[in-house]
Amino acid sequence: MKKFGIADLIIIAGVLAALCVGLFTVKHFRQTADKQIEATSPIIFQVFLRGVTVTGEEFPIKADDKTFITIRNVPYTELCVTEVSSQPRKVLSTAVKSMEVQDPAQPALFDAVVTIKDTAKITKDGAVVGGNKIKMGLPVTLEGKKYRFNGTISDVRVTSDTKIDDDGENKEIG
Repeated sequence: MKKFGIADLIIIAGVLAALCVGLFTVKHFRQTADKQIEATSPIIFQVFLRGVTVTGEEFPIKADDKTFITIRNVPYTELCVTEVSSQPRKVLSTAVKSMEVQDPAQPALFDAVVTIKDTAKITKDGAVVGGNKIKMGLPVTLEGKKYRFNGTISDVRVTSDTKIDDDGENKEIG
């Protein structure tokens, strides 16, 4: 019988390690990525757009429009805009008393909050959309026919108490 070399022992150890990992996965001692998803639920998240320059007569994003979203420079999909709130950039005026007024130096500069709805996979760490965890501070890009704005997520909410679990059944959250 031939002697085992060091390369043969490394290969045998690798095969045994792979068999152990497979055994632990089958016996549910180890969770795979699909087992971490607890449910699927509709969510609403808000994107804050700071310092958007718009010289036209109206803000280009409207409620009930579709916008294409890019998360962390990875294109995701087209989603429905449910609400848009935009206002001109304000400055503090102390002429008579302290109050906020529209910045006369930059009349075309706006701050906006765009509310978007989607369906997310709910995990222990939060909502997952397009393979990305949706959390406050995440950079996103909104794009339409006439615009492309960069913003950050400022709020994430699960919209209902009834979620759809992985088996397709409704599950009460409480």
